[in-house]
Amino acid sequence: MKLLLTAEQEALRAAVRELLTDRSDTRSAMESPDGFDRGLWTRLGRDLDVLGLVVPEELGGAGAGHVDRAVVAEELGRALAPSPFLASAVLATDVLLALGDTEPLPRMVTGERIVAVAVAEPGAPWGPGATTARETADGWVLDGRKTPVIAGDVADEFLVLATGPDGPSWFRTTEVARTTLTTLDPTRRLAAITLAGARAERLAGDALAVRDRVADLAAVALAAEQLGGLQRVLETTTEYAKIRVQFGRAIGSYQAVKHGLADIHVDWEQALSAVRYAAWTADEAPDELPVAAALVATYVGPVYFRAAAAGIQFHGGIGYTWEHDAHLYYKRAKSTELLFGPPTRQRARLADRLGIRREAAPSPSAATS
Repeated sequence: MKLLLTAEQEALRAAVRELLTDRSDTRSAMESPDGFDRGLWTRLGRDLDVLGLVVPEELGGAGAGHVDRAVVAEELGRALAPSPFLASAVLATDVLLALGDTEPLPRMVTGERIVAVAVAEPGAPWGPGATTARETADGWVLDGRKTPVIAGDVADEFLVLATGPDGPSWFRTTEVARTTLTTLDPTRRLAAITLAGARAERLAGDALAVRDRVADLAAVALAAEQLGGLQRVLETTTEYAKIRVQFGRAIGSYQAVKHGLADIHVDWEQALSAVRYAAWTADEAPDELPVAAALVATYVGPVYFRAAAAGIQFHGGIGYTWEHDAHLYYKRAKSTELLFGPPTRQRARLADRLGIRREAAPSPSAATS
């Protein structure tokens, strides 16, 4: 097991960070009509070739691995760069590779085409839910509503998990009506899509097995993004604690502040190890991936949110202003903590995968007797 990055992966990190430092403007991007910088997205695809890191070279990708993709996700999270990376370069790419449907991939890796995955529904966060598929004389037709869909407002095509006559299947379609949702986090757009007699192409494969593997890989990529945000919160808050003076002393000299920052540093180091291990399992030990993915989903989101909340507190009055980025990291931290399900669901998932027996909650009558 390797938890340290190679020289090539460190070079990849440096290249992505340099581009994001030069080109990424979070506020301008999130306030734009698309909610992200299309010029930066194209640079990530065509110039740095990081939108297809796990895609084989013969399909236009880099033929690298999930550790490399985690490095990119970490830098995007650190810069708080709005982009459809999680939607298209992670979720959709992994679904297509797992199903062997390679036709859209060459244009996805260059950033020319954005593909979103539509799985979640109210009451069915990982689908297939109530969305149905029926076969007609002209092909397959989908009916239902999916929400939330990451990058659903800007996607050119959708991969939809729906239930047909013989069970769940994946489908490709472009015929959707979309509504951009009002959300806590302005740096990541979510949408609801409606499918009303939408013509679709059915994709062959074990739909639920693909869903489960893609969910694990997405958990690793999201945790890497959270790790980058956590690191940036730690950096900026530590820098501020060194220069902000109150009562004649830098606030970092006060016990409450320095101990709080030390706690965040410990959380970051533990999160770093967990994410590196999970990304390594995705490449080298797939049998260990389910537990590793559940572990990072359980741990990294909550510690990122705690750090972001502490960052606002340690920044004092300036931390509460719209002009400071502390609130943007706070909102991203909370939204990503809940994106794939609340912490309670993630802990239950980890317990199940570890084979830990969970006691049923007592009934209300038993609790009051």
